[in-house]
Amino acid sequence: MEGRDEKKKMKILCLHGFRTSGSFLQEQISKWDASILDRFDMVFPNGIHPAGGKSEIEGIYPPPYFEWFQFSEDLKEHTNLDQCISYICEYITTNGPFDGLLGFSQGAALSALLLGYQAQGKVLKDHPKFKLFISISGTKFRTPNICKVAYKDIIKVNSVHFIGAKDRFKLPSEELAALFKDPLIINHPQGHTVPRLDETTSKQLLNWTMQMQRLLLTTQMRKTPEKKRLMYPTFVSSL
Repeated sequence: MEGRDEKKKMKILCLHGFRTSGSFLQEQISKWDASILDRFDMVFPNGIHPAGGKSEIEGIYPPPYFEWFQFSEDLKEHTNLDQCISYICEYITTNGPFDGLLGFSQGAALSALLLGYQAQGKVLKDHPKFKLFISISGTKFRTPNICKVAYKDIIKVNSVHFIGAKDRFKLPSEELAALFKDPLIINHPQGHTVPRLDETTSKQLLNWTMQMQRLLLTTQMRKTPEKKRLMYPTFVSSL
C-alpha cells in the first residue's frame, strides 16, 4: 500500500500576499485542520521582488518580505507584472505539474489571472489545465487590457473563495468569485487575513477538498492502463 498517500495528495502552488513571504503564508495556512492539509502537497515560493516598502507584518513575523509586482492604489496600473508572470510560469514548468493554485490577497489575484490567461491560451500552454483554485481575500485586476483577455469568459476551474465580513476587499473578493463557474463561497467574520476555520467552515472546505480528490483520481484512472488500475477502486471509495 506504499505510495497511496502520495496519490491522494493534490499538488498546489501557494502564492503569498503583498510584502510578506512564502513561509508566512505557510504558517497562516497551518491553522487549518490536518484532515484538510494532509490532502495537499503545498509549495510556497517567495515573490520575485524584495519588499519595496514597509510590510504590514513587521513585528509580527520576521523578514525578509517579498512582493510579486507593484500597483497603484486604484489597482489599474502595475509595474513588473509581465516579469512576474514570466517568473511564475517558469517556476510552474520547472517544479510542476501542479493540480491547482492557492493565493492570498495579491497572490490570489495573480493566481486568478494565470487561470484566466491559461484558459485563453496565453500562458502555460504545455502545462495541464489547473483543476482547482483556493482564493483568500482575492481581487480582480482593473486594467482594461488585462480584463478583456483574462476575464473574457467564465473561468471553468473548480474554486473556493474565502471572503471576510470585515475585509476591506470584501466587494472585490465577491467580484473575483463571480468570474468563476459555480464557485464555493465561504464567508467568515474576520478581516483581511487567512481565517481560522470553525467547525462549519472547516467541514465545507474538507468536503470540497474530498470532491476535488475524487475528480482528480477519476481523471487519473481514465488515463491509466487497465493493469495499473487494480488498486484504485478501493482507494476511491475510502475518500
